Amino acid sequence: MSGAGGQAVIDNIVSKLSVAARRRFGEAVLVENIAVATLGASNRTLLFDLVEGTSRRRLVLRQETVKSEFSPFISTRDQYRILKVVYGHGLLIPEPVFELEAIDDLDNGFVVACVEGETLPKTLLTDPNLETARKRFAAQSGEFLARLHAIDPAEVAFLETTPDSIDPLQAQIDRYEGYGHCYPGLEVGIRWLENNRPADAQRKFIHGEYRNGNVILGPEGIKAVLDWECAHIGSAMEEFGWLCMRSWRYGQLDKPVAGFGPRSELYSAYEANGGETVDEEAVRWWEIFATFRWAVINMMQIDGHMSGVRRSLPFACCGRNIAMVEYDMLMAIKGDYS
Repeated sequence: MSGAGGQAVIDNIVSKLSVAARRRFGEAVLVENIAVATLGASNRTLLFDLVEGTSRRRLVLRQETVKSEFSPFISTRDQYRILKVVYGHGLLIPEPVFELEAIDDLDNGFVVACVEGETLPKTLLTDPNLETARKRFAAQSGEFLARLHAIDPAEVAFLETTPDSIDPLQAQIDRYEGYGHCYPGLEVGIRWLENNRPADAQRKFIHGEYRNGNVILGPEGIKAVLDWECAHIGSAMEEFGWLCMRSWRYGQLDKPVAGFGPRSELYSAYEANGGETVDEEAVRWWEIFATFRWAVINMMQIDGHMSGVRRSLPFACCGRNIAMVEYDMLMAIKGDYS
């Protein structure tokens, strides 16, 4: 966010955040060292230090900024409930610290602990300091997802009624049609997906957006998994379809697991850590589904830019992305992509 108007918005947020912090931690605390994250397309992300005497803790504020009747994202309130459940099971995620309340006058959102590391996809795939992490990523992802899917869905039963939990394909079709545009390639994809649905699978608690860019890496591997706004109850194979989609490989096309490694390492680690046997045919369906879903998310982003609700160059570029994803979908259906 830049310009005088943008800085005024940030100053206002910091002022209110300071009051919110004092309300929870005492009048002696200060909010300092503010930074606005340059990544994160769905919500505003603001980093700050919570200071009390000689104690200083780095925290992250996530504020809900997507306001659309077609948004695929669950509320920040539900995201925070998810974070508490997952953190309680000892998985690698940022520690939830507190949720915003109406009295804070900061809209919806929450604060979590800051985990130091790298999230920029291109950097994750090229930084020499992350070579070990890259080699471990596929296997570590399999282990993480197996542990996540072992959590009883009853612990997040509030997700059962979300559209993506009830019928994920119909949920995407409804969003697609809601924007009132027609893309021939996507129409072909919708018909293929409708005609080739996989058999019903055991329902798991899934992240829904586990990919390159939504994890924090350090030199030794995964440090934390971020962005739980698409979590729902569904097939474990959906997780693999999304992770292995071509868009997340960022040019490393011969490494299907988000540009890091082979599917075999992901699947073997998942099964070795208690996950169900991977159904590769079902994963293919979910990967084609993922391209359709990613196109619809890009439609949401360009719609936000064109309507003036969230104007930005990255969101404007999402309009061009749709054609690229449309092509990827058709090639995947044809069988040209691994």
